Amino acid sequence: MDVEAAQQAVTDLLKALGKDPYSVHLADTPRRVAEAYAEMLTPREFSMTTFPNDEGYDELVLARSIPVQSLCEHHMLPFHGVAHVGYLPGERILGLSKLARVVEMFARDLQVQERLTQQVADWLQERLRPKGVGVVIEAEHMCMALRGVRVTGSSTVTSALKGVLRENPASRQEFFTLVHAA
Repeated sequence: MDVEAAQQAVTDLLKALGKDPYSVHLADTPRRVAEAYAEMLTPREFSMTTFPNDEGYDELVLARSIPVQSLCEHHMLPFHGVAHVGYLPGERILGLSKLARVVEMFARDLQVQERLTQQVADWLQERLRPKGVGVVIEAEHMCMALRGVRVTGSSTVTSALKGVLRENPASRQEFFTLVHAA
Protein backbone atom coordinates (compact mmCIF):
# COMPACT_ATOMS: atom_id res chain seq x y z
CA MET A 1 0.00 0.00 0.00
CA ASP A 2 1.26 3.47 -0.87
CA VAL A 3 0.60 5.26 2.44
CA GLU A 4 1.99 8.57 1.14
CA ALA A 5 -0.40 8.54 -1.83
CA ALA A 6 -3.26 7.60 0.51
CA GLN A 7 -2.41 10.59 2.74
CA GLN A 8 -2.50 12.89 -0.28
CA ALA A 9 -5.82 11.40 -1.36
CA VAL A 10 -7.31 12.09 2.09
CA THR A 11 -5.97 15.66 1.94
CA ASP A 12 -7.61 16.06 -1.47
CA LEU A 13 -10.86 14.55 -0.20
CA LEU A 14 -10.96 16.95 2.75
CA LYS A 15 -10.47 19.86 0.35
CA ALA A 16 -13.21 18.51 -1.95
CA LEU A 17 -15.53 18.35 1.07
CA GLY A 18 -14.87 22.03 1.78
CA LYS A 19 -12.64 21.39 4.79
CA ASP A 20 -9.24 22.87 5.53
CA PRO A 21 -6.87 19.88 5.84
CA TYR A 22 -4.21 22.15 7.36
CA SER A 23 -6.38 23.38 10.26
CA VAL A 24 -5.23 22.47 13.75
CA HIS A 25 -8.02 19.87 14.03
CA LEU A 26 -7.43 18.18 10.67
CA ALA A 27 -3.69 18.56 10.11
CA ASP A 28 -2.88 15.00 11.18
CA THR A 29 -6.07 13.42 9.79
CA PRO A 30 -4.62 12.37 6.41
CA ARG A 31 -1.84 10.40 8.13
CA ARG A 32 -4.23 8.83 10.64
CA VAL A 33 -6.74 7.82 7.97
CA ALA A 34 -4.05 6.39 5.68
CA GLU A 35 -2.54 4.40 8.55
CA ALA A 36 -5.99 3.16 9.64
CA TYR A 37 -6.79 1.89 6.15
CA ALA A 38 -3.34 0.31 5.86
CA GLU A 39 -4.00 -1.57 9.11
CA MET A 40 -7.55 -2.58 8.17
CA LEU A 41 -6.49 -3.82 4.73
CA THR A 42 -3.33 -5.72 5.66
CA PRO A 43 -3.80 -9.27 6.93
CA ARG A 44 -1.39 -10.63 9.50
CA GLU A 45 0.85 -13.44 8.34
CA PHE A 46 0.24 -16.89 9.77
CA SER A 47 1.19 -20.48 9.13
CA MET A 48 -1.52 -23.05 8.73
CA THR A 49 -0.82 -25.50 11.54
CA THR A 50 -2.30 -28.94 10.93
CA PHE A 51 -1.86 -32.22 12.74
CA PRO A 52 -2.42 -35.82 11.69
CA ASN A 53 -5.90 -37.02 12.56
CA ASP A 54 -4.43 -40.05 14.35
CA GLU A 55 -7.59 -40.70 16.34
CA GLY A 56 -9.73 -40.70 13.19
CA TYR A 57 -12.00 -37.96 14.54
CA ASP A 58 -14.93 -37.77 12.13
CA GLU A 59 -17.39 -35.40 13.80
CA LEU A 60 -17.91 -31.71 13.16
CA VAL A 61 -15.36 -29.22 14.46
CA LEU A 62 -17.01 -25.79 14.78
CA ALA A 63 -15.71 -22.42 15.95
CA ARG A 64 -18.69 -20.13 16.61
CA SER A 65 -18.89 -16.39 16.95
CA ILE A 66 -15.48 -15.51 15.52
CA PRO A 67 -15.44 -11.69 15.39
CA VAL A 68 -15.24 -10.43 11.83
CA GLN A 69 -14.80 -6.90 10.54
CA SER A 70 -14.13 -5.74 7.03
CA LEU A 71 -14.69 -2.84 4.67
CA CYS A 72 -17.46 -2.77 2.08
CA GLU A 73 -15.80 -2.39 -1.31
CA HIS A 74 -18.69 -0.28 -2.58
CA HIS A 75 -18.58 2.47 0.07
CA MET A 76 -15.38 1.74 2.02
CA LEU A 77 -17.45 1.68 5.21
CA PRO A 78 -17.07 -1.08 7.79
CA PHE A 79 -19.19 -4.14 8.24
CA HIS A 80 -18.84 -6.26 11.34
CA GLY A 81 -20.31 -9.30 12.98
CA VAL A 82 -19.44 -12.93 13.59
CA ALA A 83 -18.34 -15.91 11.54
CA HIS A 84 -19.10 -19.53 12.32
CA VAL A 85 -16.63 -21.89 10.67
CA GLY A 86 -16.75 -25.66 10.80
CA TYR A 87 -15.27 -28.67 9.08
CA LEU A 88 -15.48 -32.45 9.07
CA PRO A 89 -11.88 -33.65 9.41
CA GLY A 90 -10.20 -35.83 6.88
CA GLU A 91 -6.61 -37.00 7.32
CA ARG A 92 -5.57 -33.83 9.15
CA ILE A 93 -7.01 -31.54 11.80
CA LEU A 94 -6.40 -27.81 12.01
CA GLY A 95 -5.07 -25.77 14.93
CA LEU A 96 -8.29 -24.12 16.17
CA SER A 97 -6.93 -20.56 16.18
CA LYS A 98 -6.34 -20.92 12.44
CA LEU A 99 -10.07 -20.85 11.76
CA ALA A 100 -10.16 -17.30 13.11
CA ARG A 101 -6.94 -16.43 11.24
CA VAL A 102 -8.41 -17.53 7.91
CA VAL A 103 -11.49 -15.36 8.49
CA GLU A 104 -9.25 -12.38 9.34
CA MET A 105 -6.99 -12.98 6.34
CA PHE A 106 -9.84 -12.55 3.88
CA ALA A 107 -11.70 -9.91 5.91
CA ARG A 108 -8.76 -7.51 5.77
CA ASP A 109 -9.57 -6.37 2.27
CA LEU A 110 -12.18 -4.35 0.46
CA GLN A 111 -14.92 -6.96 0.44
CA VAL A 112 -18.47 -8.02 -0.09
CA GLN A 113 -19.80 -10.45 2.49
CA GLU A 114 -20.76 -13.05 -0.08
CA ARG A 115 -17.21 -13.26 -1.46
CA LEU A 116 -15.67 -13.28 2.01
CA THR A 117 -17.83 -16.25 3.02
CA GLN A 118 -16.92 -18.18 -0.13
CA GLN A 119 -13.19 -17.38 0.13
CA VAL A 120 -12.97 -18.78 3.67
CA ALA A 121 -14.78 -21.98 2.66
CA ASP A 122 -12.74 -22.44 -0.53
CA TRP A 123 -9.41 -21.82 1.23
CA LEU A 124 -10.14 -24.36 3.96
CA GLN A 125 -11.44 -26.97 1.50
CA GLU A 126 -8.43 -26.58 -0.76
CA ARG A 127 -5.69 -26.54 1.87
CA LEU A 128 -7.08 -28.80 4.59
CA ARG A 129 -8.93 -31.25 2.32
CA PRO A 130 -11.57 -32.11 4.93
CA LYS A 131 -14.69 -34.15 4.21
CA GLY A 132 -16.68 -30.92 4.35
CA VAL A 133 -16.56 -27.22 5.24
CA GLY A 134 -19.27 -24.85 6.41
CA VAL A 135 -19.05 -21.08 6.86
CA VAL A 136 -21.80 -18.73 8.04
CA ILE A 137 -21.19 -15.01 8.44
CA GLU A 138 -23.67 -12.67 10.14
CA ALA A 139 -22.80 -8.98 9.82
CA GLU A 140 -24.18 -5.48 10.14
CA HIS A 141 -23.17 -3.17 7.30
CA MET A 142 -22.51 0.49 8.06
CA CYS A 143 -23.24 1.34 4.42
CA MET A 144 -26.84 0.39 5.24
CA ALA A 145 -26.87 1.92 8.72
CA LEU A 146 -25.21 5.29 8.07
CA ARG A 147 -26.37 6.12 4.55
CA GLY A 148 -29.00 5.17 2.02
CA VAL A 149 -31.74 3.19 3.74
CA ARG A 150 -30.29 4.00 7.21
CA VAL A 151 -31.37 0.78 8.86
CA THR A 152 -29.53 0.03 12.10
CA GLY A 153 -29.40 -3.31 13.83
CA SER A 154 -30.15 -5.46 10.79
CA SER A 155 -27.80 -8.28 9.94
CA THR A 156 -26.99 -9.98 6.68
CA VAL A 157 -26.39 -13.72 6.78
CA THR A 158 -24.36 -15.59 4.16
CA SER A 159 -23.31 -19.22 4.01
CA ALA A 160 -21.02 -21.45 2.01
CA LEU A 161 -20.99 -25.24 2.26
CA LYS A 162 -18.55 -27.71 0.73
CA GLY A 163 -18.35 -31.48 0.50
CA VAL A 164 -20.45 -33.57 2.89
CA LEU A 165 -21.87 -30.48 4.58
CA ARG A 166 -23.40 -29.47 1.25
CA GLU A 167 -24.31 -32.89 -0.12
CA ASN A 168 -25.64 -34.75 2.93
CA PRO A 169 -28.90 -33.31 4.33
CA ALA A 170 -28.28 -34.69 7.85
CA SER A 171 -24.74 -33.23 8.02
CA ARG A 172 -25.99 -29.94 6.62
CA GLN A 173 -28.74 -29.80 9.27
CA GLU A 174 -26.29 -30.66 12.06
CA PHE A 175 -24.00 -27.81 10.98
CA PHE A 176 -26.78 -25.22 10.92
CA THR A 177 -28.22 -26.51 14.21
CA LEU A 178 -24.86 -26.22 15.97
CA VAL A 179 -24.22 -22.77 14.46
CA HIS A 180 -27.44 -21.50 16.05
CA ALA A 181 -27.25 -23.47 19.33
CA ALA A 182 -27.33 -21.29 22.41
